Parts: sequence; C-alpha cells; structure tokens
Amino acid sequence: MSISHVVSPGRRVADALLESVLEQHRALEEALDAVPGSIEPRDKAAGHRIAAAVLRRLGSLDAVMEPFLRRSPPAPALRALRIGAAELLLLGTPPHAAVSAAVSLVPRPLAGLVNAVLRRVAEHGARALEELDAERLDTPTWLWTSWHAAHGAAVRAIAASHRQEALLDLSLKPGAAPPEGATLLPTGTARMPAGTRITELPGFAAGELWAQDAAAALPARLLAVKPGELVADLCAAPGGKTAQLAAAGARVIAVEREASRMPRLRENMARLKLTPDLVNSDVIGWKPEALFDAILLDAPCTATGTIRRHPDVPHLKRAKDVAVLAAQQRNLLVAASRLLKPGGRLVFATCSLQAEEGEAHLAHIPEGLRLDPIRDEELPGIGATGAGHLRTRPDLWSAEGGMDGFFAMRLVRA
Repeated sequence: MSISHVVSPGRRVADALLESVLEQHRALEEALDAVPGSIEPRDKAAGHRIAAAVLRRLGSLDAVMEPFLRRSPPAPALRALRIGAAELLLLGTPPHAAVSAAVSLVPRPLAGLVNAVLRRVAEHGARALEELDAERLDTPTWLWTSWHAAHGAAVRAIAASHRQEALLDLSLKPGAAPPEGATLLPTGTARMPAGTRITELPGFAAGELWAQDAAAALPARLLAVKPGELVADLCAAPGGKTAQLAAAGARVIAVEREASRMPRLRENMARLKLTPDLVNSDVIGWKPEALFDAILLDAPCTATGTIRRHPDVPHLKRAKDVAVLAAQQRNLLVAASRLLKPGGRLVFATCSLQAEEGEAHLAHIPEGLRLDPIRDEELPGIGATGAGHLRTRPDLWSAEGGMDGFFAMRLVRA
C-alpha cells in the first residue's frame, strides 16, 4: 500500500500547509485556498487546525524535540515531527494515533527517526513544555524587541495571547439581532465561540452580519459617517469596513488596488445586499470626480496585530518589511489627504503592533490636516490614549477573548 493511502487527508493538508508557509513563504490563507477541491471540508479544517497549532507554538515544539535530535532532520521529517508533537502536546491526540500518523507522512527511510523522536516526546514532552519560556520561544526576536520598545512590559502578555485561537467576532447591520449564543461587547461587536461556522448562522445567508474582529470594527466607528455623506474606503478588500460605512447610510466608494481581491469584495457586498461603488485602482494617482466628506484608510501593513487569527505572520514577515511598509503608508496618507474636502475627516488605521506603522505616523500628519483627538466615550470599554489616538493590543479584554492589535488616528482638514 502506498504512503498516500495510509495518511489521513487532514494531516496531509497540514503537511502541505506547513511546507507552503515555512519553506515556500506563502501565506496560510493562500495555501489553504490552493488545497484541492476534492478534499472534504472537514479534512481541510482539520489540516488547518493542526498547521495553525504548529505555527503558533513552533519555537516551543522545536525546543521540546531538540534533545532527541542529533542533527536537523530533512524537511519532510521535520514537518512530520512538528505535526506529531503538536498533536501530542497541544491537541490531545492519543499517543499511538499521533505517532503512527506522523510516521505515515514520511518516506520509509525517515520513518524510524520520526517514530523514535515522537515516542520520546510522548513520554517526556508535556513536562518539558511546561518548563519552557513559551512567550519568548514562540516569538521571533525582532518582534519581541520591537514590541518591548513600543509596549513595555505588556510584550509578555501580547506574546501569551498569540497562543490562543481567536474567537469569531461579528459586525451586525443596524437593527439586526445578535445570533443565539453571542456575547455583545461594549463596542457593539457580537462575539461567538471559536470554531463557530459563520455560514451556518441564520443571519449569514440573510446578509445581516459579517466576520470582523472587534478591533477592526473601530476605525469605521471613529469615522462616524452620516446618511448621505460621500465616503471613500481606501484599500477596501475584503470589505468589512466598506460594509460598516454603507450600512450606516453613506454613499461609499470602495477602492482596492489588487485586482485579485475584487471578486471577494463584490461577493461580500452582494451577500450583504449593499451597493457601494467598487473601484479597482491604486489610491496614489486615483482621481475621483468629487472630494469626500470622510475617508477611511486602513493601510497595508505587516499585520502583526492579527497573529491570533493569522499565525503565519511571524514566520513570513521580517524586520526590514516594517520600514518599507511604513513609507508606503505615509505616501498613501498624503494621497488620501488630497481627496478630502474642507472640514472633511480622515481615519488612518493599521492592524499592526509596530510603532513605526502606528504611533510614528503622528509625527507625519500631512499638511493642511490636524489631529482630531479621539475621546474615551467613543470607545466604550477601551478608551483612547492620552495622545488622542487609538491603540489596541491582543491582550486587551483578555477575559473576554482579546482583540486584534490596531492603531488609528482621526484627522480633519482645516
């Protein structure tokens, strides 16, 4: 019998996802979308769960296995070892099943190695895992250093929050009732348990709700659009913020540079029965017919604030990416400022924990704009910083399940 017949489909998916992220430097969601359609959804979900567990705890898993390895194993064996260790130590898979499944992932010459190491992990790994400094091991050094500089002692709580799977957060159309079992957060987000299938919620097919982290919903809230206002959502896909603005009654033009992201933006607006104008264009150089009452710019960034939901981010981003993206953000901010009518307001946001992509932009406010300080009462349960901007972190609201890391500032044209 060939190897492909004895490997469970879910573990085969996990192996492919880890190869894509760690060896080909491909985003996890992109790799997941490339999984063949012949794979059952439950196997695809199982593979994603295993791969995400490995990515969240990669440093710790490797540290547990290190004493049992004489040298770094070949890539196929290393992937199988990480999958097996994650199942043994993090996912509660029975030892026999976890070990035999991992062995079945590798060619026969590597089977003995995988079997021997994982049997040692099954015997000694749980105790070893408890003794590790998981926060440091599971966080790349450059991220730890930058977060410590930006957020001080909170760096450890930030890193700890990344070990937990994020809950499902929902934004609701005005007047829509939260789904049964939801917890309504102070900012209006409805929160469901992790693993909830959004497509099975009654309000999904009816177009009454969409997935959006509680922190991601705040920038549009801060823009406070009024019915009939002409509003631009720049860098709009996949459309959560566009939906917020359109559902509030604004006349919305949603601009997205990447043509590949436009179909999903259109599909989401169609399901939600919202009709913003969708434009495929680069914001820099885009010339609309009229200036805007309000603009939302959620700029492309390193996305280090979304690691709870995207555990591949620490393995794909590098320190050098921060300066490049921060410069792009400044250029986008200048371009957006030129599209604002006198008295108009602009909310600039990034889903990053890096100060260069957040607080540093307070020193680069475009000419003709001024900071409009955010007030505590606009952010119930969160509050603004003393400098009048928004800063969320994944360790905030930890008892309620946390939130993404976001920076936002509100500007007004004189």
